Amino acid sequence: MSVSKEVMDKALLWLADDYDKDTRAQVRNMIEKNPSELTDAFYKDLEFGTGGLRGIMGAGTNRMNRYTVAMATQGLANYLKKSFSDLQQIKAVIAFDSRLNNTVFADVSADVLSANGIKVFLFDDIRPTPELSFAIRHLGCQSGIVVTASHNPKEYNGYKAYWDDGAQLISPHDTLVIEEVRKIRDISMVSMVRNPSLVEVIGEETDSHYLAYLKSLSLSPDLISKHKEIKIVYTPLHGSGVKLVPGSLKCFGFNNIITVEEQCVSDGNFPTVKSPNPEEKAALSMAIEKAIQTDASLVLATDPDADRLGVAIKDNDGNYLLLNGNQTAAILIHYLLTLWKQKGKLTGNEYVVKTIVTTELLSEIAGRFGVEIYDVLTGFKYIAGIIRELEGKKQFIGGGEESYGFLVGDGVRDKDAVISCCMVAETAAWAAESGKTLYDILLDIYKEYGLFRESLLSIERKGKSGAEEIQQMMAGYRSHPPVNINDKKVIRIFDYLTQKQTDLTDQTQTEIRLPVSDVLQFLLEDGSKITVRPSGTEPKIKFYFSVRGEHSGDLLESLRLLDHKVAEIIHSLQLK
Repeated sequence: MSVSKEVMDKALLWLADDYDKDTRAQVRNMIEKNPSELTDAFYKDLEFGTGGLRGIMGAGTNRMNRYTVAMATQGLANYLKKSFSDLQQIKAVIAFDSRLNNTVFADVSADVLSANGIKVFLFDDIRPTPELSFAIRHLGCQSGIVVTASHNPKEYNGYKAYWDDGAQLISPHDTLVIEEVRKIRDISMVSMVRNPSLVEVIGEETDSHYLAYLKSLSLSPDLISKHKEIKIVYTPLHGSGVKLVPGSLKCFGFNNIITVEEQCVSDGNFPTVKSPNPEEKAALSMAIEKAIQTDASLVLATDPDADRLGVAIKDNDGNYLLLNGNQTAAILIHYLLTLWKQKGKLTGNEYVVKTIVTTELLSEIAGRFGVEIYDVLTGFKYIAGIIRELEGKKQFIGGGEESYGFLVGDGVRDKDAVISCCMVAETAAWAAESGKTLYDILLDIYKEYGLFRESLLSIERKGKSGAEEIQQMMAGYRSHPPVNINDKKVIRIFDYLTQKQTDLTDQTQTEIRLPVSDVLQFLLEDGSKITVRPSGTEPKIKFYFSVRGEHSGDLLESLRLLDHKVAEIIHSLQLK
C-alpha cells in the first residue's frame, strides 16, 4: 500500500523533538513497516465532534494521545475564556474512568486548563460520568471534562466536554468549540505548563453531596425498608461504577448487594469481557452466573464510565432475561409516573423525554398519565437540552434512550446509571409489595399499553475505507429510498439532514423542527419504523427497527410473532 504525500508529511512532523521518544518510535515504526496503519493514523485529524474526542489510542493526528488531547483542550480553554470573559475565575471539573491512559489524559487536560488560568477541580480517582455532571453544577463551574470512551473496546479512549449546566455541549457551543479546536494546528500553540495553585483535588466530599442528592429522589423508602433483603447482583465491568453504585444502593436502603468481585477490579484491559458493553449479553454472563448461584432477583451492570445500565430479571420460568434499553425505560417511566400520581405530584406541568429511536411505548405511557413527552435526536445531550430550555418552567420527571441510558431528576444532565440502578431496584421493591416481579410489571405494561418490540442492528466498517462505505450507504438510501420494506409500503420518510418529512401518499413535505442530523427514518403502512444513522462514536452504521401490535390470547406468543416480524424486515433489507 502506498502512502500519500499528505499523510507522510504529517507523519514526519511527529518525528520532531516536540514529541516524546515513545511517540517518535511509534511513528517511525509505522513509516518503515506498516503503511496502512500510518494512513489510518494520519489521514485526518481526530475530530473534536459535538460530544468531544473519541478514538483508538496511539501516535498520530487521528489517534487519542497526549498531543491530540492537549490541542483539543487548548481549543476548549480558548472558547471558555471568550465565553466567560466577565468572570474573575473560570472553573472546570475533570473526571476519568478506568480506561488505559486515564490519568495521563486527565493530567494533560488539567495542565492545559490551569496553564490558561482556569481553576481545575480534579477527581482523585475514577468516578462515574454522571457525578462529573453533578459536580459541575455543585461547584459552580463553567465546564467539565470526563476522560472516557464509554462502552467502546479497550483500544479506545476519549473525552466528553461539558458546559456550565452539567450537560454535554449543544448548539451553539458545540460548533463554536470545534472551530476553536480546529485553530490549534500544532502542539506549539498549546500552553502545557501546569499552574499547581489552580488545580484542586476533590473526592469523598463531592461523593457525599452526590449520594445525598440521589437519595432525595427516592419515591418509596418505606417499601425499600420492607423489602431491603432483595438480592441484587451488581457488576461494574471493571469500570468506575464500583466507586458509587454499591454505596448508592445501600444509601437507598438495600442490604443484600452481591458484587462480581472479579469485575470490581478497575482495569482498562477489561480482562473478563470481550466488550465492556452492558448492551451485550456476553458482558453480563459472569453476573448472571452469580445470580443463578445466589438466586438473586435482579442483575445490574454498568459500563466503564457508569452512565449506561444493563438489567437482567427472572422470567416466570426462573430464567434470567436481559432487558433491552426500551424495556428498562418503559419500566422506569411507568413506575415514576405511577408513584408521582399516587403522591399527588402530577399537576399537568410535568414532562418526560425520549429520543426518536426510542420505543413509542413511552409515549403511550406518558399519554395515559396526561404527561407531556418530548422527542429529541439520538444523544443524551439533546435530552439535557430540553431540560435546560424548560428549567423553571416545567418539571422534568425522567427520560431515556434505547441505548441503555436513563435519567431521573434534573440534578444531573447526562444519563446516569447510578440513580438508574437505585430506581430499578426501588421498582423491584414496589413490585414485591404486590407479590410481583419486574417481569410481571413488564408484562402488565404490555397488557395495559400495547405490544411494542424493537431491535438494533449495527454494521461495523473500520478505517478510512469503512467511513467512506458508511457515507455511501447513507447517500444510497437518500437517493434511492425503499418503496416497500417486507411487502409493506413506505408511507413517510423523515430526513433529519434535510429536515424534511415527506408523505409518500400525497407527496407533500413538512419541516422537521429538530437540529440537523444524518438520520433517515422510514414509516411503513403497518406502523413499523426503520431508522438508519451512522454512529457518532463508533465506526458503525446503525439500523433501528420498531414494530407494534395487539395481543390476543397468548401474550408471549404475540411478542414472538413481533420478533419474527423484525427478523423479516431485516431480511428484506438484505443487511449483513
